[in-house]
Amino acid sequence: MKTFPDEFIWGSATSAYQIEGAWKEAGKGLSIWDVFAHTPGKISGGDNGDIATDHYHRFREDVDLMADAGLSAYRFSISWSRILPAGYGAVNQDGIRFYSELIDALLDRGIIPWVTLFHWDLPAALQFEYDGWLSEKTPEFFRDYADICFEHFGDRVKHWITINEPWVAAMLGYGQGTFAPGRVSRSEPYQAAHQLLRAHGFAAERYRETYQPHQHGIIGMANNCDWREPATNSPADFEAAERALEFYLGWFADPLYRGDYPESMRMRVGDRLPTFSHEDRARIQGSCDFFGLNHYNTMYAAHRDGGAQTDVYGNGGISEDQDVALSVDPEWELSAMKWAIVPWGCRKLLEWIDARYDKPDIYITENGCATDDMVVDGAVDDQARIHYLASYLEACRQAIDNGVRLKGYFLWSLLDNFEWAHGYSKRFGAVYVDFETRERIPKASLKWYADVIHRNGLSG
Repeated sequence: MKTFPDEFIWGSATSAYQIEGAWKEAGKGLSIWDVFAHTPGKISGGDNGDIATDHYHRFREDVDLMADAGLSAYRFSISWSRILPAGYGAVNQDGIRFYSELIDALLDRGIIPWVTLFHWDLPAALQFEYDGWLSEKTPEFFRDYADICFEHFGDRVKHWITINEPWVAAMLGYGQGTFAPGRVSRSEPYQAAHQLLRAHGFAAERYRETYQPHQHGIIGMANNCDWREPATNSPADFEAAERALEFYLGWFADPLYRGDYPESMRMRVGDRLPTFSHEDRARIQGSCDFFGLNHYNTMYAAHRDGGAQTDVYGNGGISEDQDVALSVDPEWELSAMKWAIVPWGCRKLLEWIDARYDKPDIYITENGCATDDMVVDGAVDDQARIHYLASYLEACRQAIDNGVRLKGYFLWSLLDNFEWAHGYSKRFGAVYVDFETRERIPKASLKWYADVIHRNGLSG
């Protein structure tokens, strides 16, 4: 029996736009994803999140599924435009009521709520009126929105994530244009990332000064990163792999833990990389009580002079600024997303974070894989997902044995859902969702995960 530490958090995760639906119900305003998904040609199959898994109306059923699996925690996001339809101004009390009822339902079943304040669904009004994350005003609007959430939910919510994967919001939203708001630029991603970091700083400052002293919660950010393994033993490839990690995770984590962007970015990006004011640096550095990590993939990194890498999901930033070529081993298994299944990459990344950022408490806030699931005789036997999860959890345990302070793991995702630009064509859930009827069918992987939770470890 390979057990995990006592008090290890076993959870699962979702996000508002991917599961809630009710896109125009009960006073909710439009988000940039509502607009983007209704733009022809942007989403595979012409799909959208108008109904999604209908979690808005079925959340009690979903909480029952979590409780049956024995989850100790559930990570979900709040839709900013469900709380503030315009992103600022009058509060929508129906939105407050919905999330309050969800939080109460979780607590009633002994499940700890982990709340993400921003999972990419920026209120559309802020995009149209202020240019979204390119504006210095948006972080201030985010602080005010966060304050409302702290005030109304902080008596019961003790675990806050300000922003989910700012790399995705900045890079895919403002660089590659494949995610909302769909902009294409070599400079805007750096500007958007800067404002996302400022937004986190403003929100964390407000929480720590006004709420944390009496609510006694913790706050952090969830960054995504794939591992970059040197393609060869050459010093150039070792430097390229390190540089790739700095352009990916260091871009956001270095300001949080070290006070500024990595020097490799300063040297290569030049004046396209913004500078922190003294006030912003004071807000941002040291502002995380834990390190949230979303991890899915591993690639080889080699030095290459110039030239853009065209794979949107593969590169960890604007590739022509990095001089890094990425590749995968043809022997590696791939998920349905064509992401490499390399458990040792997860262990190495955890150890890299542990060393670079002085042993922070780490929570894997997302990990999982998409598989081609099918219902056969009323059941879904997703053995490929079970194999994936077992191998990655074993890598996590090895990292813990090596001194990494990994405190919890959130499986992505609880439910099959709207997978952004892929629409409903990719299934990450431990629960199968029929997107015609919205029927839920727990997969074999959920039963397996429930057993892991019950044992607090892996058998064998």
